[in-house]
Amino acid sequence: MKKPQPCTLESPLVRLEPMSPGHVEALEAAARDGELWNLRITSVPAPGEAQAYVAAALKGQEDGHMLPFVVRDLASGTIAGTTRYHDIVTPIERLEIGYTWYGKRWQRSHVNTSCKLLLMAHAFETLGAKLVGWRTDNYNFASQRAIERLGAKKDGVLRHHAPRRDGTVRDTVMYSLTAGEWPEVKAHLNYQLARPR
Repeated sequence: MKKPQPCTLESPLVRLEPMSPGHVEALEAAARDGELWNLRITSVPAPGEAQAYVAAALKGQEDGHMLPFVVRDLASGTIAGTTRYHDIVTPIERLEIGYTWYGKRWQRSHVNTSCKLLLMAHAFETLGAKLVGWRTDNYNFASQRAIERLGAKKDGVLRHHAPRRDGTVRDTVMYSLTAGEWPEVKAHLNYQLARPR
């Protein structure tokens, strides 16, 4: 698998742009749409925290285990949120997609499907990944449903796995999709985006 490098991924609906310090203000605005930091099951930055959030993401990129993007809705030209590759392990041709969140007005829209289609196509078809994974909080049922709608398979649950922002410890639900499963999933996601709503 090739090491993921900063790049721009675009469809007719969204553009994934390499995250930079210049995106701090736009990410704060996206997070304000729905006050997403109040959800205990997410890592959305609270007001005043976006600069540190971006700095941590870019440090992960520098260290070689993350590749963060901002998500631009092309219809409005607005930054809708963010997503990234993480836990990149090139020797075993595996990476995960996560740290994904969108302002409330973009939730349950085409944005998540569009972004994941771009990220999975790039991972499998350009980078040569053999497996793409996802993880989410055991109480983040909306995220679990969204991952399952993508066609990912549930691998299991890691008990007492990671701290939440409120000091409690979450169980982590793990999902994955293999390169062999990708063609069918790709066809289904393209169908979902093309069908009348």
